[in-house]
Parts: sequence; structure tokens; C-alpha cells
Amino acid sequence: MTDDIFVAREISSEEQEKLDDKIFESDPIKFKFYEDLRQKAKGWTNEKTGKLGGKLSEYLFLLPDFFILLGRLMIDKRVPTKQKLYVGGIIAYVMLPFDIIPDFIPVIGYLDDLMLIVLGLNMVLNEIDSTILIDNWSGEGEVLQQMQKIVFAGDSFLDQRVIKKIKKWLKRL
Repeated sequence: MTDDIFVAREISSEEQEKLDDKIFESDPIKFKFYEDLRQKAKGWTNEKTGKLGGKLSEYLFLLPDFFILLGRLMIDKRVPTKQKLYVGGIIAYVMLPFDIIPDFIPVIGYLDDLMLIVLGLNMVLNEIDSTILIDNWSGEGEVLQQMQKIVFAGDSFLDQRVIKKIKKWLKRL
């Protein structure tokens, strides 16, 4: 089998546990980033709750879950190398200190990260079976439905120039 051709298969619960262990237990830096991101999102919601903030926070709480999903895709043997490189670029964007919308802006600051992850995952889905994404998801709800809701919310809340910049950045990957 080459990196460009793959056969999707269901992942066993034992394999899923191994993926969970690799993400959380074997790398305390990834786990700390995950927990820090979740705590920041919760803190913003508690501190800056307004009508807009409450609506967006529903999606922002999914950001750590999507970050873990990206990490799991990086170690999943069913994901071709080319797609892993793409996922790595998305992870780098999320972790880098400079963004299209600076992270220090309450609530909205992380929306570009979330939108970039979801749009990037949509592009990855063009090349891999959706069951791979579903198998690696541990967040709330169904991953594909969550992605649709986030894209809709992003289109509603983000300026179209910001969305164009996100899409442009993804195409450069």
C-alpha cells in the first residue's frame, strides 16, 4: 500500500485506547496545551458573557476537541502522509502566536483558529474516508454535524475578508 492509496477500516476500541494514550499520557506538553486551551475558553465565557459570547462559546469549547482530533489524525496509520503534512500545518497555525484574528481578543480571538481547523478538515475529508474522522473524534456530538454548525456560525460571525484569508492560507498549505 502506498501513502496515496488506503483502505478505510473500523478502528477497534483497543486501538482507540492506544490513540488516546499516545495523545494524553505520553506527551504532557500536548495534554497541557489541550487543558490550557479549554480553560481559556471557559474563562472567557465566564468573564465576557453576552448574547454573542454565549452563542460563540458553544463552538469555542469544541476547539480543544478538534485539536485532539488533529493530533490523533497525525498518528492514525490510515491517514496518508500527504494528509498528515496538511494536518501538521493546521496544528502549527493553531499553536503559532500570530493569527488572522489575535487570540487576545475575547471570544472572537480563537474563532479563526476553529474555522481554520474545520475548513482544513473539510479539505482532508476530500482525501480520506469520513469514518477515520469519526473514529478519532472524542468531543461532544457528531464531528461532521459539529463541523457544519461551525462553518455556518463562522460565516455568520466572521467578516468575509477574514474567511477569505483563512481559505487562502489553507490553499497555500
